[in-house]
Amino acid sequence: MTDGPSEPSAHDVAATATAPVRAALDPVDQFRVQHYGLLAVLMAREPSAETLALVAGLSGDATPLGRSHAAMAEAARRADPARLEREYFDLFIGVGRGELVPYGSYYLTGFLREKPLARLRQDLARLGIERSPSLVELEDHVGVLCETMAGLIDGRFEAPEGAARDFFARHMQPWMGRFFADLETARSADFYRCVGRVGRSFMTIETESQALVA
Repeated sequence: MTDGPSEPSAHDVAATATAPVRAALDPVDQFRVQHYGLLAVLMAREPSAETLALVAGLSGDATPLGRSHAAMAEAARRADPARLEREYFDLFIGVGRGELVPYGSYYLTGFLREKPLARLRQDLARLGIERSPSLVELEDHVGVLCETMAGLIDGRFEAPEGAARDFFARHMQPWMGRFFADLETARSADFYRCVGRVGRSFMTIETESQALVA
């Protein structure tokens, strides 16, 4: 996979202390950070023309994830940024609510601001990660969680060994694959159908990898 979009995420979660400089990531963790960062950017807002150009440069291979990369790259090449703004609105914002509600608490309980969000906030506090004043979304938004995972893996957030694995198991694995599967089949989705496919394929890889080291 080529480098994901470097556009900063709107969902900025700031650490209470500056993360230490760590050794260069191994290729597997680089791969994971790139995917989490890409999903964070695409779920934070409708993609800009710059982001679309970067996504259009993704290359694929014969694996399920590789094929999803190729499909998303093709969708990015033919996408109209103005139409994407409407697509994003219909999917995630809507009048009253969007077709999908991209929050962990909603997926797990059917309501926002329920116990899953409270547990997430407790774990973020335990890790020394506090909510940025500029953060608009709740912390269990899919984009915020992907950005947080990227930070736990690449060392932006100082955390003990195994923190990223535990964070994924507690706050992402129980629902995020289902969310991306729903996005893949959402009636309002065009470009975002391909985002759902990438997200679902990547979550499958992450879940299987976590099982191997459990």
